[in-house]
Formats: sequence, structure tokens, C-alpha cells
Amino acid sequence: MTQTSPTSGFAPAITPQGLTSPEAVTSSLASVGYISTRSISTAVYLAHHLRKPVLVEGPAGVGKTDLAQSLSRALEYPLLRLQCYEGLDESKALYEWKYGKQLLYTQILKEKISELIGASDSLDASFRKLAGFQDLFFSRDFLEPRPVLRAMEQTSGSILLIDEIDKTDEEFEALLLEVLSDYQVTVPEIGTISAKVPPLVFLTSNATRELGDALRRRCLHLHIGFPDSERERLIVRARAPETPDMLLRQLVAFVQAVREENIRKLPSISETVDWARTLLLMHADRLDPDLVRDTLSVILKRQSDILDIAVKADQLTRTALEAAAGPG
Repeated sequence: MTQTSPTSGFAPAITPQGLTSPEAVTSSLASVGYISTRSISTAVYLAHHLRKPVLVEGPAGVGKTDLAQSLSRALEYPLLRLQCYEGLDESKALYEWKYGKQLLYTQILKEKISELIGASDSLDASFRKLAGFQDLFFSRDFLEPRPVLRAMEQTSGSILLIDEIDKTDEEFEALLLEVLSDYQVTVPEIGTISAKVPPLVFLTSNATRELGDALRRRCLHLHIGFPDSERERLIVRARAPETPDMLLRQLVAFVQAVREENIRKLPSISETVDWARTLLLMHADRLDPDLVRDTLSVILKRQSDILDIAVKADQLTRTALEAAAGPG
């Protein structure tokens, strides 16, 4: 069953089965291995029905990017991803002109100019004819759409992921305001190109700089933190289903304990999954301090962190084994 979105300002959109309720979002994401929470599913549901972008904040490695990627798979929507970086401008985000094609057509025009103008034309008439060709060079045929504009052009829905928006500067934020407010892109030479079906837009931020209020006002806010032990076990179970239950409980308890330590880079969820796969390759059925020390580089990416945790491996392993043996 599908339903239409009640949002005003746009043509009615058909709501996929996976977006008919927060519960449907949770189920849809679970089908592709993303273990959602009530707040995540509610934000996705509201983003579709209110036609608002979602600004997703939280530490690195908690599944912000994976949310957009998983939703793309679950809904079978194309994913248009814009990876942000310092100095990013509209030519990489919105559109640019096909300069090579324009140059080729300029050469053809140069070779045919005498035929096109005509020997009996006056100078004014010749200029008027050439001016008409100038408009041709800045037509839609010569426009190269980038991720944001490509998302506007999708006719059956899409996911637009603007990843790590905090790495750009305030000028780029200003470029996005029209897109996020009205789902349209203005090309001065052509006019305004509006989305036929507004994309689901996700902006991710690791808080490397403070984002502007104008950008925040246009978005729903979603914060994703590190999961509790129960949700992290579900995530690992979905991504590494062969992991024995007791080993799963132990490794998740160990990672949870490591995140309580004063280290520079906390283990991400994806690194927990990688560690589970590593322990399977090592034919492990339980944690022990030596195994932990041998494989710490899978979950820790800085040598100083590895050395700090290696010293505490015995204590942290005992803590993890006790936590895994307890209820829940």
C-alpha cells in the first residue's frame, strides 16, 4: 500500500511502503542490515512527509553516512553523494559547463561562419546572427549536472547525501540555501531548474566547525551517538551473522569499555564489525588478553591509543567477560 504526502507547495508524491510510518522505516532499514532507533526512524519519516532535509550530527563512525546509503538500498532509490571538502564550489556541487564541447562547437562555427553570416549581410545583421549562436552555447545541452542538480532531475525519487558539510565554508552553505528551501537550482544562463520529485536530503556533520543558523533552520536535526551494548550487538549480528553469541557479547562489551577510556579516537561501529570478522578469521570462540593485543589495530587507528589499551588489556578483557556473563 502507498499513500500521498500531505505536504503543500509541491505536487503530491507517492509514499513508498517503507516510509508510511516510523515503524515501517525501522523495518525497511532492518531489511538491509541497518539497525535503526525510534529517533532515527522518526526523522526519516518526517523528512519525507514534511519535505525537509535532515542534518545528521554525531561522532565519526556512528552510522551517519550509512543511514543514507542504507535508505537508498531499502527504497531502491538512486544515491547522489556529494563529498564535501574545503574549497568546494558550485562547479563541483551544482553544475558546470562542458567547456570541451563548447570549444569543439566553437571550432565548427568558426569554419562555417562565412556560410552562416552570408556575403550580403550588414555588420549589424552579422552580429545578430552570431548572438543567436551564443545562446546555444549556454543551453541545457552544454550543461554538466553535478550531484545536487542530478538529484533535482530524478523523476522517481532519490537520496541526496551531502557528506561532512562541516568541512566546507560559509559561502558554500549559502549556495545550498535555495536547494534546501525550494528544491531548485538557479542557472543564470538558463533559469531555475526545479525538482520534479524532491529528493530525501541528508547532511552529515562531525562538528569540526559550527554550522550557520540559516542552514540549521531549514533542516530537521538528528543526533546519532554511539549505540548502547544491545543495539551494537544487533548491528554486529546483522553485519557478521556467523559470530557466536558469547563471543559477540564479549567483543561488544570490550569495545564499550574501550570507549570509556581517555583515548584520542574511539572505536567506530564499523570497526566493531571488522573486529568481529577478524576474530572469526582467528577461529576465536572467546576473548583473551593475548588475542586482544594481537588484534587491537583493527579497532584502534592511532599507535598511542593501541599502546594505552594494550597495557590495560587484561583488566578490560576481565571486565568484558564479566559483562558478557551477566544478564542482558
